[in-house]
Amino acid sequence: MPALYIDADACPVRSEAMTVALRHKVPVFIVSNGGIRPVEHPLVTNIYVDQGADEADKWIADQTGPGDVVVTSDIPLAARCIDSGATVVKPDGTTLTAASIGNALAMRDLAADLRAADPFRAGSGKAFSARDKANFSQTLERLIVAALRN
Repeated sequence: MPALYIDADACPVRSEAMTVALRHKVPVFIVSNGGIRPVEHPLVTNIYVDQGADEADKWIADQTGPGDVVVTSDIPLAARCIDSGATVVKPDGTTLTAASIGNALAMRDLAADLRAADPFRAGSGKAFSARDKANFSQTLERLIVAALRN
């Protein structure tokens, strides 16, 4: 049985992810450093990890395997989950795969280098939109249905 893992700290699509997973009776693990209101549902497990950099990421990466689906915008975590056989979807609905994760890691490193070279550089990220949430829900629906078939 596949499970859904949500990297919940700063995740803008927690409720959408739970709606899709619970409709298909897929267990959900909401992983955070705390500060997130617990969800009371028999299929939802709230995991609170120690404070510290990447503790939630470590927990998720250690748990996931083939058939699982992970919701995260953290590219290094996505790479570790893909290596374990899990499927990864970002909050905007973009699916990260073994074929695309190398490029995503390179772009992340490039952006970090650009920020380091010009600390006054204004952020150029686009705002998260209702369309992003809709794309996410559609993609997650497709991924969970596929995971349940396999």
